[in-house]
Amino acid sequence: MAETFGKNPEKNLSIGILAHVDAGKTTLSEALLYLSGKIRKLGRVDHKDAYLDTSPLERERGITIFSKQAILDLGDTRVTLLDTPGHVDFSAEMERTLQVLDYAILVINGADGVQGHTVTLWRLLERYQIPTFIFINKMDQDGADQEALLAELRKRLSENCLDFGPTDIKTEIQKETDPGSRAEQNTNEIFHTEAEHGEEFWESLAMCDEHLLEKYLEEGEVGPEEVTRLIIERKVFPCYFGSALKMGGVKYLIGGLEHYTANPLYPEAFGAKVYKIARDEQGNRLSYMKITGGTLKVKDLLTTSKGNVAAGEEIWEEKADQIRIYSGAKFELAKEAKAGTVCAVTGLTHTFPGQGLGITENSNMPVLEPVLNYRILLPEGCDVHQMLKKLKELEEEDPQLHIVWDEQLGEIHAMLMGDVQIEILKRLIWERFHVAVDFGTGNIVYKETIAAPVEGVGHFEPLRHYAEVHLLLEPGEPGSGLQFFTACSEDVLDRNWQRLILTHLEEKEHRGVLTGAPITDMQITLLTGRAHQKHTEGGDFRQATYRAIRQGLKKATSVLLEPYYEFRLEIPVDTVGRAMTDIQKMQGTLLPPETEDMTAILKGKAPVSAMRDYQKEVVSYTRGLGRLFCSLKGYEPCKNQEEIVEQIGYDSERDLDNPTGSVFCAHGAGFVVPWYQVEEYMHLDTGISEEFDDLSAEEDWQSTESGEENAAYGGAGSQSGNQARGASQTSGKSGYQPPKSAYRGSYEDDKELQAIFERTFGPVKRDRMSSYKKVVTAPSSPSTSSYRKKDKEEYLLVDGYNIIFAWPELKELADADVRAAQTKLMDILSNYQGYKKCTLILVFDAYKVEGHQEEVLTYHNIHVVYTKEAETADQYIEKTVHKIGRQHQVTVATSDGLEQIIIMGQGANRISARGLKEEIEETRKQLRQEWHQRRQSSHTYLFDHADEETAKLMEEVRLGKKKL
Repeated sequence: MAETFGKNPEKNLSIGILAHVDAGKTTLSEALLYLSGKIRKLGRVDHKDAYLDTSPLERERGITIFSKQAILDLGDTRVTLLDTPGHVDFSAEMERTLQVLDYAILVINGADGVQGHTVTLWRLLERYQIPTFIFINKMDQDGADQEALLAELRKRLSENCLDFGPTDIKTEIQKETDPGSRAEQNTNEIFHTEAEHGEEFWESLAMCDEHLLEKYLEEGEVGPEEVTRLIIERKVFPCYFGSALKMGGVKYLIGGLEHYTANPLYPEAFGAKVYKIARDEQGNRLSYMKITGGTLKVKDLLTTSKGNVAAGEEIWEEKADQIRIYSGAKFELAKEAKAGTVCAVTGLTHTFPGQGLGITENSNMPVLEPVLNYRILLPEGCDVHQMLKKLKELEEEDPQLHIVWDEQLGEIHAMLMGDVQIEILKRLIWERFHVAVDFGTGNIVYKETIAAPVEGVGHFEPLRHYAEVHLLLEPGEPGSGLQFFTACSEDVLDRNWQRLILTHLEEKEHRGVLTGAPITDMQITLLTGRAHQKHTEGGDFRQATYRAIRQGLKKATSVLLEPYYEFRLEIPVDTVGRAMTDIQKMQGTLLPPETEDMTAILKGKAPVSAMRDYQKEVVSYTRGLGRLFCSLKGYEPCKNQEEIVEQIGYDSERDLDNPTGSVFCAHGAGFVVPWYQVEEYMHLDTGISEEFDDLSAEEDWQSTESGEENAAYGGAGSQSGNQARGASQTSGKSGYQPPKSAYRGSYEDDKELQAIFERTFGPVKRDRMSSYKKVVTAPSSPSTSSYRKKDKEEYLLVDGYNIIFAWPELKELADADVRAAQTKLMDILSNYQGYKKCTLILVFDAYKVEGHQEEVLTYHNIHVVYTKEAETADQYIEKTVHKIGRQHQVTVATSDGLEQIIIMGQGANRISARGLKEEIEETRKQLRQEWHQRRQSSHTYLFDHADEETAKLMEEVRLGKKKL
């Protein structure tokens, strides 16, 4: 890099620009490039000469379609500026870029304020934990109110949005348009304007962090390094108002980027993250990546990350032929790329967006995804199979297209975001392949999940082949995707075979049995399996694994899911009745309406299928005064499931590519057994199906009417059906009732559970591979370092809401006030810990609290954990047990039956809700008994713990032998 760009900067940052379409994102990019000296002449979108609009398609339409980069210097800071698409149809391209950003600039249209897609972008920045600067553009337009916009930012984005620019931006913009001040634009001076806001600004800044507030109260000032830290931790979001077109306010943003950013720390070992695949004008395949560790040199051999390689996976190794540093449409060749560099590499054919190389892991699945499926209509005489091969080339560049060949219908299908993407894709296909295609009517993309746990069995045993797989399929949290685990003993099935099965679980998109739609929001655990010493091959386990999933799905109660929009509808107050009626007809839900002047604001959610064309109606009945903002909320149960299933007409038994039965062998010949008879032929018996029946018996001391509410889809939650939890939830039966423990043992009384576990999974071993997992979408593992003390220490982990809804007195209290029930349980456990002297961790679900970060609090002598968004207490406890279970004696208090079995497999003890209650009652009795004994043995019991001299003195005073 040094030989290409000269001096080595102090900082090397990748900064992305994001915005809702027409917010002025590309114009701001031009201003940054011009003020940094990168370009000498300002380009404009409407003049079709913007530096980063390199594609003819982009210049024609005046929108950004493909992410591009430019290299510029801001003082001692070298910036790789990544311009991303703003149109919602190209959100996937934008989200892929987020994987490699150090900072982001979110551009907001000052004339329109925070729009629907702006909120979506904000949530993505939060998900990827990217420090963010905000530029409010177009402040030169009439009606752009600086104070009102800042209030809106604090309300809809974060209360920690603070104005870092000048207090009167209108005057600043006027100065920039004054010819006498134009010479100041390229001076690279840094402008500090925070002081203009006075003490109120510094106090607001200090209020964003407890430690900083203490320091500010003591010293009366906040240093730039503290501001930098708060921005990195996403505790402060600097806001700059201005007009990119007129250069107003941009220099203040530049000053903030230079002075309030820090260089990331990178490891010495090589790592890289691929975020984009493209092709140059000569057809060379380009792998765009950011170097995340070490250095990449030309002709270095690259391979997939070691952490991403599973048994049976193809391991590739290819040379980096060229390293290109792009800036706009042009590039320069580099001999090497150091950590922090964003570059394009030629010579690689196996890479894909989101892939990790070297020490870097693969990314999780993207959040934004298309919800419409289109048939691609080919011209007469076009070779379908050749065209499919060409379209797969486009899928490499945009994996969200999901190009699929439907064998039964003889059709090619693609998943797209909307009409604009369709037009662009048609042009791309024509320009690249010279084929004029069209698209049919878009159909909603459905997904499927299950309502209750079920065991799936797959067997593949034709002559000289053998594999058997048993999987536990459980409902997961909404939006969690697919998660894969193993609870199989290595004494039963070798580690390599287990890894291979997990690979087969991940390697394809598994289809449901209702409509053939992809399955999602499930946790799939390998229970057991069997291989043959001579006859088993890798492909045998692929067959057995696929069949196990399908067999389980056939036995399960499947739930059809459809995409939902989260909407914001702004309409005249006299049209509220019409709008509310429309939403009701759509089977949507509404929050209480809000009113601002003569405008009503309706917020809620509704199925995409019902709302996709509603914008036209809004414009019609409001006479052009209404505005509808929609963003994809996620997938929820389809309310007309039977109708949709019948309409699609999918027959799972005719889907020969996804068989539901198994293959067995008799008299030297293989034969197919239908899914409903597989258990009669299988060789292994986990006993798990019987456990479902046994565990469904309720605790005899608990009222049968207590009924825990289920977390997901009115059915079972993750890990065998968790109760619904969270301060805002109430109890009550709905849908599938999760299994409840039939065991009531204490710490020592685990023989019955252990026998069941060993009969199911084999002997319990602390050092076995009990929690190896490959997760498509999963929260990060919790930190347990604060709980680690000395070896052999006892730990008690308590599932808070499980206990609250299991103890009648706490459940009754929770019905009135959940917070009071939490506090009551915390007090009870604090007293209990004082006697047991164990490390006690009480875990409460907060997984449904949007944006919630994990909290670990100290309450008297116990630790209280509130889980982060999308992570249940069960998941937190399992991960914690896995981390500390080998070094310490760990017991988990829960009455979730299957959770108890999995915990036992991690090497931990368990105690049921009733068992814990009995332990606490016994402890209380012992404490009272000891207190009475101590009181009877000595009248000076108040001074039992005083030192000998003090005790002697007080006894003399009591007897009147000495005066104080």
